Parts: sequence; C-alpha cells; structure tokens
Amino acid sequence: MQHVKESFDVVVCGGGLAGVCAAIAAARNGARTCIVQDRPVFGGNSSSEIRVFPQGAANYNAYARETGIISELLIEERAVNHEPNNENGRTNSVWDLILYDKVLSTPGLSYHLNTSVHAVEMGDAKEIHAVCARIGNAEIELTLQAKIFIDCSGDGILADLSGCEWRMGSEGRDEFGEPHAPSTANAEVMGSSIHFRAKDMGRPIPFQAPTWAFPYEDPDVFYKGGRVPHDPEGGYWWIELGVPWDTIADNETIRHELTRHVLGIWDYMKNKDPDLRVKAANYALDWIGQVPGKRESRRIMGQYLLTENDLVNPPVFEDEIAFGGWYIDLHKSGGLLAEYSEQSVAEGEHSAYMIKSYVAPYGIPLRCLMAKDVSNLLMAGRNISASHVALGSSRVMGTTALLGQAAGTAAAVALSRAERVNSLSADSLAALKQRLLRDGCFLINETNQDPLDIARFAMVTASSEAKLSRIEPAEQGAALNVSFTPDSSELLTERRGQWIAVSTAQIEALSVCVSNLTDQTQWLDASLAAVGHIWDYATDGQPIIASTTLAVPPGRRQWIRWELDVKLTQDASAGYVRLDIGAHHQLYWHKAASVAPGMAAASDMGNGLMRRYGNGETLAFQIEPAQNCYPAQHIVSGVARPYRSTNLWRSDPSERMPQWVELAWEEAQTVSQVEVTFAGHLLRDYRFYPPLSPDPQCVKAYELQAWMNGEWMTLEKVSNQYQRRRIHHFVDSVSTEKLRLVVHETNGDPSAAIYEIRVY
Repeated sequence: MQHVKESFDVVVCGGGLAGVCAAIAAARNGARTCIVQDRPVFGGNSSSEIRVFPQGAANYNAYARETGIISELLIEERAVNHEPNNENGRTNSVWDLILYDKVLSTPGLSYHLNTSVHAVEMGDAKEIHAVCARIGNAEIELTLQAKIFIDCSGDGILADLSGCEWRMGSEGRDEFGEPHAPSTANAEVMGSSIHFRAKDMGRPIPFQAPTWAFPYEDPDVFYKGGRVPHDPEGGYWWIELGVPWDTIADNETIRHELTRHVLGIWDYMKNKDPDLRVKAANYALDWIGQVPGKRESRRIMGQYLLTENDLVNPPVFEDEIAFGGWYIDLHKSGGLLAEYSEQSVAEGEHSAYMIKSYVAPYGIPLRCLMAKDVSNLLMAGRNISASHVALGSSRVMGTTALLGQAAGTAAAVALSRAERVNSLSADSLAALKQRLLRDGCFLINETNQDPLDIARFAMVTASSEAKLSRIEPAEQGAALNVSFTPDSSELLTERRGQWIAVSTAQIEALSVCVSNLTDQTQWLDASLAAVGHIWDYATDGQPIIASTTLAVPPGRRQWIRWELDVKLTQDASAGYVRLDIGAHHQLYWHKAASVAPGMAAASDMGNGLMRRYGNGETLAFQIEPAQNCYPAQHIVSGVARPYRSTNLWRSDPSERMPQWVELAWEEAQTVSQVEVTFAGHLLRDYRFYPPLSPDPQCVKAYELQAWMNGEWMTLEKVSNQYQRRRIHHFVDSVSTEKLRLVVHETNGDPSAAIYEIRVY
C-alpha cells in the first residue's frame, strides 16, 4: 500500500450534485480544493449509475428554478445531450462527462474518484485535521489535510467519524409541532430506489423471470398503492425499499432485494397484467441500476434545525443562503412492502394530504450547514440539519446543489477573511450572500447591494421596451366556428388567478378570454387582489382592490371586459396584482398562445392557498392601459428573475433586431469585467426542455460595445450563446462613459431580454 499526503484549503467528501457544486464554488472563489468521490463518476443520484433527473422548486412554482452552478450544468446538458430526460432511468454518460469536464476545467480544483473516506485525524476534539481515504483498485492510502471540510457524502460519513451528533428516523409530532410528523418518534426513514429502462424493439420480445425474482400477482399493489407503471420504458421512483433494513448498514441487501423486485415487476408487466402486457409486448429490458439511490439516512445536527414550520411559514433568516420549494414529499416507510408508496400519490394530487404538503419557495439558513460539534465542518446535501419532515422537501437535488454552492462559497469567504467557518462575522455573512447573488444564485430576502458594481449607479436606456397589453389565446380552432372545442383543462373547475405586472397607478379595464358553450348567459365572479410577489398564493386575507360579477353570453373565445378605473397604491403599482376568476363548471378561461414572461397563473387548491396552474402557462387576458412592465431599468433592479416584479428588460417584439440596452455614467468609468444574466431557463424544471434545444428566450448572438473617442467600439462579439450567465473579463481595462449590449439574435423569441447586467 502506497501512502500519499496532500494538503488543501478545502476538502469536499462526496461527489453528488451538492459535492460538485460545493467544490466548484470553493475553487472559483479562490480556495485550493479537492473533491473525493467513492464512485467512478460524479453526480450521485443524478449520474448514469442511478439515473434520477434533478428536480427542485420549479416543479411546483413558476420561475423558481435553481440557478448558479447547477443551472449552468443543466443548461449545458440540454444543449448538447441527444437524450430526452423527462423521466428517471433516461440519464446517459453525456451528463457524467459534463460534470467531469466542469471539475477538470475548474482552476484550483483537484479530485479523487473511486476513493472512499474511512477515517479522520482530529486536530483537537472540535476540529478535523485530515481525512484518510483509499483509492479503489489502486492500493493507495490518501491523507488529505485541509483547513475546512464539507461533508456531501449523503450518509454523513465524515460527520459521524468526527464525532458529530446525528439523527436518523422520524421525530414525533410534539417535538417541533410538525403536522406531517407521526404522533410518536420512530426509527422509520424513506427508502432507496433503483431504476430500470426498457427498449422498444419493434417486435414482440418474450421475458422469463429468474426463479429468485420477487413474485407479483396482486394488481392492488400497483393500482391501489400509487404505483401505476405508466410507461413501459421504465423509470419508476416507487421501486423503493428501506425498513426493515438499515439504509446504511444493509445497503447491499437493499440493492439485491430491489433487483429482485425490478425483475418481478417487469415479469408482472410482460406476462400477467392484461393491459400492461400489451403495452410492454415489444419492449426488452435494457438496463437495471445496481447502485441504490438513497433518500434518507443520517441527518447531522447543526447550529439550527430546519423544521416543517420553516417551510410553511418561512421566517426571514439573517443567514439565508439558499432556497427550497419542493413539496413535503414523505415516502411511506417500507416502500414496496408497505400498503402504498406515498400518501399524497395514493390519495391523489387534489387530496387533503397533498394540499397541505405544497410549499412556496422558502429560505434555508447557513446554520443548517454548520456542524454544531466540529468547528471546521460544513454539510451540504440530504445530510443537513433538518427534521425528517423538512427533509421531505429539502432533499431533492435542485435544492441540495444550491446548498453545496453555498457551503463551498462560505468556506472560501471564511478562508479569505481568516475567520472560522462556523462563526462568520456579520460583515462576512453579508459578503457571502452578495457573493452568492453575484455567482448567479437567488435569495428570497436579498438583493444586489454590491458597492463595486458600478452598473447600479448608471442611467439605463434601451432601443425599445415591450408593453403588456393583450395576451392572445392559443389557436385551437376558428374563434367563432362551432367546431372549436376548448381544452378540457381550461374549464373553470376551481378559482384561478393570473399575476399581472403593473407599472401605472391606474387600471382602467381588464378583460379575459372565455368560452360559454351553453345557450344561456352565465355569470362569472372576478376580483383583483394586491399580492406581494409571484409566489404569494394566499387566497384569504389578501387586500381586495376591486370585485365584480361579469356576464358571459353564449359564445366561443369571447373577450369579456371589466371596466375598473381603480387607483393602486404606490407599492402595488410597481409590482404585481392578481386577477382572480371564480370557479364555474360551464365556462372556460383560455390559455395564452405563449407564455408572457413573468406572468404566472395559479389555481385554487383549497386550504386558503393556490398553486401553479398547469405547467406554468399564462392565461389569456388584457389590461388597459398597456403596462410598461419590462423597462430597461430592470437590469439593475438587484434581482435576476421575476419575484416582486418582472425584473426583466424585454424589447418590443414588433421591432426588428438588433436591439440594445445601454448604461451611461456622468463621468468616465474604468471597466474590467461585465457580467450578464439573460432571460430563460427559469419557468419550469429542466426536464421539460427538449434535447439539443436551448431556451428560445435566451440571447444567441450579441456584442458588447463601449463609447470611445466619439464612437461605439466593439469589445467582444458572441455567437451560439445559450447559457443564462456570461462573464466578460477584459485583460486591458476600458475607460468609458457608456456601455451597450447589442442583441442581434435570440434562440427563437422575437424579443431581446436581459435580467441583469453588472459592471466592475
């Protein structure tokens, strides 16, 4: 056995998405970093070994997709990968290589794959001095010294070895007053899964299960247990086992048992179920995962424990460093051995249980990432300091990637300021949050306050600005032809709300496009509410600006006008109002032909709350007068996504390219770096984007210009652009009074659109 010692500023243990983002963030911010991964590929549950596609807050909340490093990686994957990735089991090695390339191409970042941490060396009782690891099949023993360690191992291996307190199981309801918690504490945890994938061969393919496969005969296991095999190609998250086995110690037993169950499920589909065997007749089993994707094990105790209350009624954390927004997704302990897979799925998405499980985006504090028992240890991933119930939301990979970037950035900030990472000063904490924003992350309660960003002090103008007026319905047939049939999902089975960005103090009228297929006039309740932001889902207690009842005569695709003539408060006239239309089982409110940027819609789910309508569509409406809700000034609003307003500059779609936005200062400025955040990549989870296809809103071709010697000089020209963020660094600084970003082409949208420009 060879013995090798290496020394770094930061060592990250675990190479899932939390670990990858932590390591890249630490290295990008100046820390010499090493990432240690016990598998041959990076990505953890998202890798080609396990094949779970990363999801997060945008699956339930419009414009809530995670940004920063994880966005950069996923945008790249959709741009270069030929494989649709809309279901588990589809991930291929293209994703593995994107992660591998990003690690290799990050200056200051070293790595060890196939390397397992098995011991720690403590400097004293409260500080880790080094980790000891073995490189598989290489007979090399590593000693990795560092100033700060980040445990992204999932199981909390490093924290456990260093003596940290941890929990495993479910807290009782009385401990934290969590409605989702069991009445008494127990040892139950969510289980692990493996996926499979089948291939359509174009002809009947027989299958015979081995004798050791788990036998399935009862259809109730599937159809009453929330485990419907909806797609013969595979990828079922509910192929899950945990209790009675320990998800750490019995991992190999769980792997074998899951393999038995996969083969038994496939045998049931191919040979026993009368409907499924027809659907699956031409499919052949192509791949079965052999690395269980783990949902839950140790949760390391930190300086703060995230609970259900922090998700449902989010406080404002002074140390907020990330956000979550997945629903409280608690799988039934035992998985396939239990009566049902998950109560919300078994009962349906409109059940009382599911309704109380939805959450709007909420902040997560840095203290959840600080191990309370070891001074130089952070956690990121599913092992952070959270209750079992809170873990049901915070465990998904979109969220854990944000936690990783926050941990890596916190480590780098602490090192650069010679502070202990578990007790950052107020100034360092403020600097950390500003650094996360600058690096592309979003924080619910923080805006850009960077004093070095001279764009904040510029006068901003543009070639044109889009106005919000009429959002036309989708073309589903002739407007007045009797053959026109509305989309059934447009039927007003519940109250619906449409967020509308406003820029004036007065609204004269609102209109909605509806169909009445009866032969009588119907009456529609309408109200206009003041909302604080795009995820303000409350239906009770909202200030009502106006309300009415609208007459809807028989007819298809009619514009029903509501004359208002109301004056808004100063706060409301610079943000959003919400137009609510009441439920009516004989009327249809039509979807818009395309999404209007920043204009989310939602439907009433009961319990005093709404949730995102459909897949993030906009509903057809009109506002009078037209609203200037995409002004050039938004590129320095301090927020780089729709939130309290659209925060987006968008050019007039009727104006041809090129379109430009300009920053001007009273005196010449020395410019060495320009950072741009383009539109797109926010509305929905990345799995809804087709392969080899960038977001149409994103700018494709542009140039940066500076006003020099009485004319515009091109500093840099870019083509084939599809990423959300681009950084332009100039080796030779430029002295100028004006900068322009000129957009020549988008990836399909008629408007140029930019969320933010920073200048340093």
